[in-house]
Amino acid sequence: MRATPPGPKGEAVFGNSRQYADDPFEFVTACAEAYGDVVHFDLGPLETYMVTDPAEIGRILVADDEKFAKPDFQDDALGDLLGDGLLLSEGPTWQKQRQLANPAFDPQRLQGMVDTMGEYTEALLAGWEAGEVRDVQVDMTEVTLRIICEAMLGVGLDDDRIETVRESLEPLGARFEPDPLKFLLPDWVPTRENREYEAALGTMEELIDELVADRRGTQGHGEDAPADLLSILLRAQERGEQSQQQIRDEVMTILLAGHDTTALTLTYAWYLLSQHPEAEAKLTAEVDEVLPDGRAPTMAQVRDLNYTERVLQESMRLYPPVYVMFREPKVDVKIGDYRVPEGAAVMLPQWVVHRSERYWENPTEFDPDRFTLERSRDRPRFAYFPFGGGPRHCIGKHLALLEGRVITATVAANYDLDYNRDEPFDLRGSLTMHPQQPMSMQVTKR
Repeated sequence: MRATPPGPKGEAVFGNSRQYADDPFEFVTACAEAYGDVVHFDLGPLETYMVTDPAEIGRILVADDEKFAKPDFQDDALGDLLGDGLLLSEGPTWQKQRQLANPAFDPQRLQGMVDTMGEYTEALLAGWEAGEVRDVQVDMTEVTLRIICEAMLGVGLDDDRIETVRESLEPLGARFEPDPLKFLLPDWVPTRENREYEAALGTMEELIDELVADRRGTQGHGEDAPADLLSILLRAQERGEQSQQQIRDEVMTILLAGHDTTALTLTYAWYLLSQHPEAEAKLTAEVDEVLPDGRAPTMAQVRDLNYTERVLQESMRLYPPVYVMFREPKVDVKIGDYRVPEGAAVMLPQWVVHRSERYWENPTEFDPDRFTLERSRDRPRFAYFPFGGGPRHCIGKHLALLEGRVITATVAANYDLDYNRDEPFDLRGSLTMHPQQPMSMQVTKR
């Protein structure tokens, strides 16, 4: 077993963090191409091992999951933001919170919310005018925010609260964009970015206090009690099992993480469809057959939206909203032929693996049919992992795919969307992968 994998040489103090910050997507791709399945580099003070072999990724996330934890470096500004919510908590806290949350994400419960998802989508479309140009990312953010609040918090968001969240997203996200100086400066240094982040965080916490207050007293009891996540947490608080801070952390996590990835998946799907007329035509044909009246689908109709689901899967392959994951070994571990020390950062880059020609034919092409059963059968399990894997897989996977199909089909039944810029958009890395420019699209009534 060799001690250290190959990798790019870094600078003093900064390591490879400048290269990563300049373009994280190009950097991790180039590293994989040049150095192989396990690559070593330094992100400032952070010793990092990047792993792109699906077999090793599966072992880290599933077989040897108990040897790995969420890394401590995510517990600074990110810890202030999400606290001990499901995304960051560990050990007994995570197990308890996950068990509490499971009924809210039960597939049968979510299927019962399909009509609500459709109603919110139709309400969004009621504000569209044929021929206008819209920022589709803004629209997808709005509708997914409304759905996550209804589904998981049991409360509606009015337009003012939607705007409050939207205005907070930019400074919150900016705090986590790759920047070598952030590795050197403590979070408490009063830079402009840190001040804007703290102000946005305070605004979101005030909003969450209001949402929790709106729900308190209506959470009910017994078999017929509401099964949204916030009601479950409030009932647990009555039993002395939840602190106010824990509820705040879970609501913040579900409010931000619960809508962002779905909104981005839909945004990238509309872009890709607009660039690939044949795929768009196949989607439209399926939607017209399943939804002949142009109305939002019922659950029975959602089950027939097979190509629509493949469009979403392929969009998450090419543009995975979560483009890298990190784990931290609790003990020294073997990855490939190398020893990886306790406390290092292990990076699992969806961006690289999802676009690898080793696992995908013509990997940069948009081809939803690569997710048919026949073509997927022999593909390594972790050649595709937009929702992670193992015990810590995304609890919202079923919700995301369900609302994605409902929103996509409802919009496609009524409008064609055409990308309104001459050049492709740039990508910006943060907690999730965002377009750098507005996603302007012209909407044409069908």
